[in-house]
Amino acid sequence: MRAIVIEEFGGVEQLTLKEVDKPVLKPNRMLVEQYATSVNPIDVKRRKGSFGGKLPMIVGGDVAGVVTEVGDDVTDFQIGDRVMANGAKTYAEIVSVNPDRAVKLADTVAFEHAAALPLAGQTAYEAIVTRAKVESGDRVLVHGGSGGVGSIAVQIAKLKGAWVASTASGENQELLESLGADRPINYKEEKFEDSLSDLDVVFDTIGGDVQKNSFRVLKEKGRLVSIAEEPDKDLQIKQVDASYFSFSPKKESLEELNRWLTDSQLQPVISHVYSFTEEEVREAHKVSETGHAGGKLIITFK
Repeated sequence: MRAIVIEEFGGVEQLTLKEVDKPVLKPNRMLVEQYATSVNPIDVKRRKGSFGGKLPMIVGGDVAGVVTEVGDDVTDFQIGDRVMANGAKTYAEIVSVNPDRAVKLADTVAFEHAAALPLAGQTAYEAIVTRAKVESGDRVLVHGGSGGVGSIAVQIAKLKGAWVASTASGENQELLESLGADRPINYKEEKFEDSLSDLDVVFDTIGGDVQKNSFRVLKEKGRLVSIAEEPDKDLQIKQVDASYFSFSPKKESLEELNRWLTDSQLQPVISHVYSFTEEEVREAHKVSETGHAGGKLIITFK
């Protein structure tokens, strides 16, 4: 099978298309033929060697495709099932998948949309639902609402009945409105800390001064959840409950995301779709590195 392989850490030129052996089928796993995956910032960090690891390496974490083989211990899936899953080494035509991290896709769901959700969607879900515990009537601010994670977080907060403000650049204000944001903010022209106050929740995807100023807009005992950096304890005024987390895959959250996707209540924002070639995967990484992808970067295999 074909895969994008990293043999040395470094720039995008290290992403090379190779013929490799397909994964060995284990009794408690299934093999999935990939129809689509996505590029996430963590893929870029791994390519650069930020986390180390054994080389050669295949990166990627999002799975959207069709089951081709099932292990003897797998009972909930069968050959031919369309699935969405959290995985590893997903820049490859065939991927080994843990059934506990997979859900069946309806025929109406496009693989490109499914590939946008496992990592980014569950990150947003964990922030909004699991950690911030957003409820109907809460006032929520999502930073970076046009990004892969932020755009999903805005939609989830609205599904939970919250009033939602969100920041993005000027060209993405209409996108924020289409996602349901009640108060879009062009961060290039307006300071959110001067415009908002008395918020219940801030979801920080940016860090730095954005996180620092976010404490000012929260109410007493508000909640700040960050995926950018650990909150500064010295800034935790108003008894704010501030926390940092790294995404952890959960079957329950993937199932909920799948229900919303199937019912058209959740629409992933896709910035660009690339084909599974060396040149285009490298280009996707270049765009991801800018930090301004404006949605998900999808790689298609078919």
